[in-house]
Order: sequence, then C-alpha cells, then structure tokens
Amino acid sequence: MTASHDAFARARSVIVGGVNSPVRAFRGVGGEPIFMRRGEGAYLFDVDGRRYIDYVGAWGPLILGHADPEVVRAVADAARQGLAFGTPTEIETELALAVRVAMPGLEKLRFVSSGTEATMTALRLARAVTGRDKVVKFEGGYHGHPDSLLVRAGSGALTLGVPTSPGVPAALAAQTLVARYNDGDSVAALFAAHGPDIAAVIVEPVAGNMNCVPPAPGFHESLRALCDRHGALLIFDEVMTGFRVARGGAQALLGIRPDLTTLGKIIGGGLPVGAIGGPAALMDQLVPEGRVFQAGTNSGNPVAMSAGLATLRRLETPGFYEALGERVRDLALGLQAAAQRAGVPFTTTTAGGMFGLFFSARPVQTYEDVMACDVERFRRFFQGLLTEGIYIAPSAFEAGFVSAAHSKADINATVAAAERVFARL
Repeated sequence: MTASHDAFARARSVIVGGVNSPVRAFRGVGGEPIFMRRGEGAYLFDVDGRRYIDYVGAWGPLILGHADPEVVRAVADAARQGLAFGTPTEIETELALAVRVAMPGLEKLRFVSSGTEATMTALRLARAVTGRDKVVKFEGGYHGHPDSLLVRAGSGALTLGVPTSPGVPAALAAQTLVARYNDGDSVAALFAAHGPDIAAVIVEPVAGNMNCVPPAPGFHESLRALCDRHGALLIFDEVMTGFRVARGGAQALLGIRPDLTTLGKIIGGGLPVGAIGGPAALMDQLVPEGRVFQAGTNSGNPVAMSAGLATLRRLETPGFYEALGERVRDLALGLQAAAQRAGVPFTTTTAGGMFGLFFSARPVQTYEDVMACDVERFRRFFQGLLTEGIYIAPSAFEAGFVSAAHSKADINATVAAAERVFARL
C-alpha cells in the first residue's frame, strides 16, 4: 500500500467520494487518485515522494508554474496585512486596471470568487438587460455548475435542453438551447426558431472542457453577427482562456469583442478568483449602480487579488507568450511524432498555453469528433505516463496546460516517456 492509498481511504470516510471536485477521483481513467504534497516550478511531488512533470497546473491558473517566488511573496505580504476585510481595498482596483489594460472591452469589472459565480452573474445580467429568458450554449461546453448551464442536447443538438444532473428543474433546463460547437448553422437554426426569446449565447472561445478544441475559421464571427442581428448578447467564457492563450485572451486573438466576458483561473494566480466584465453601460446594471443583484462576502479578497496582480505583471514580459507557445507546440508535435512512429492513431491541438490530446486518426473540431475518440486507449496512456512520472489531466475530456516553468528538457523527457508508453498501447 502507498501513502496515497491510505490518504484516499481516510478522505473517503469524511469527504464525498474522497474528493472535493469529481474529476480528481480518477473515475475517468481508473485507479485511485494521487495525493500531492507540494509543487515547485513544473513539478508536483506526491505524498510518497515521487516527482511528476505536471501538465494540469491546477487546471490552468499556474501559468508561471507552482510556487512562483514572486507570487508567493505577494501572497505572504498581503496575508501579513490581514486575510480578509469585507471592505473595499486598493488592490482590487489595481487588479481591475491591469485586466482592463490587457482587455480594453472590459470597461468595468466585478470580482467574484469563482468562474461559476462569474458565469451565473453574466447570465442573470444578460437576461435582465434583454428581458429574455433563453440562453444558447454548446455541446461539450462547461461554464461551471449553475443550474441553467448543466444541460446537454437531447435527441439532437437543436432540441430543447434537458437536465444532466438530478436537482435541475426541467422548467429551468428548458430555457437553455444547445448547439454544436464550430457549427454556426446550428446556432442560426436556434435563432430562427427562438430569436425573440434568446438573451445570450455563451461560449468558450477555445473549448477546453471537451479537451482543447480551437474554433473553426469564421465560427465566432457568425456568433457575433447572429447576436447583433437578433439583439442578444455574446458572452465569452474566458475563465480558462483569459491570459492563457494570449495576454488579451482569446478575444484578442480572434479580433472579436464580446458583450460580456467571464474570467478566472490566472487572474487569481492559483487562488479562488473570478470576474465578469464588459462595457460600462452593461456592467452598471449590477447593484449598487443598477438593480441586478450580485454579492459575495469574499469577492475581491486581498490575498487572492495580490496573487493575481503579481501573476499578471509577470505576463507583461516581452516575448512571454511567444516562448510559451513554442513550448506547447514542441510538446504537441513531439507527442504526435512519437505516436506516428508507434503506429497509434493520435492527434493534438494547441491554443496558446493550452493543448489537447486525442486518440483519433482524424482532426478534432466538434463534440462528435471528441466523443468518437478512443477513450479506453487514453486511459491506458494516462496510467502509462503516470508510471513514467508525467501527470496529465485524469480525463479524456480536459485540456492540458504548459507553464513558463517547463523547460525544453521537461518537454523532451515527456516526449521520450510518451514514446515508451505508445509502444505498449
């Protein structure tokens, strides 16, 4: 038995499933979760003392790597002043200004404590300003766990949504319409049928919760045009992509300005932070300026704000994203070449500091493409990499992340380990 096994057994006696977020339970890959003790740079160290090259990065926020000295120093300095006040602090303004400089479309922001809170607020605001109830989301898109977003397509992507979790009222789920990611025609069909009732379209500009699926050319342009034509709001959920694929988020790469943007992950530097932002005229509909209610005791927590600001300042370094993108491409191309040499059908995707791994012989652009991949082979690949000291997401439906702390030697070691695993698949 290992220390991780003992830790998991103890956790299961008091924590539901032994974990506080379901993907951590390893149900998608088999076996038991690894309990980690500490992180340093590109590495994680488990309770048994093993080291792993980490490509999860706390699910995206650790773009500088684990325990970055400058971020840790900022957190420690803030904590010495007090952990929470429940009052305004100047650091909130500083972080908001740093975000706005990088993302000019976010004229005003409201900080919250999670991406789920951010998307929940965005939908409430969109419904309030449009006076409409329905929302369009996409198959495979995840925006946290507000009730109205825990919906998938029923007997086809253009049907009314049905709940995918017990406890979600069917009447609420019916207000969510589900379209196909990278299929603008499916969205146009929904607007043709329900246009006057649609408040907003919410989309991950680069899908990251059905693994990493970049947008097809023209897809987001079609969403912008449809929303403009029908008076609906376009919401970019950049909780994952914001400051990860580019300093200005996916919207900077795409050249498209959404009406509302949700952020998280990196703007907290590894601590719990989310945000919603957009034009002042929209954002001022929130209380206390307007009537749309939103509140949170820990919103704008000074320690979390300090971690986020320290992170964003580092991202201003000239060439930061070019170097990060080069590491990601080297990893993806190296893995693809290793799989090809082993005769294993395999393809990769990249978007800035994100990547996707798919056991598929063809390119992946849609939810259907993702679901057609060989999940069983992914499970064996995951377990094989784990024995080699490589930690990737324990799910075939999650994106991977590279940090600035990953060296060329780390990338080369990962590709070499993967080549050995591919040979055994």
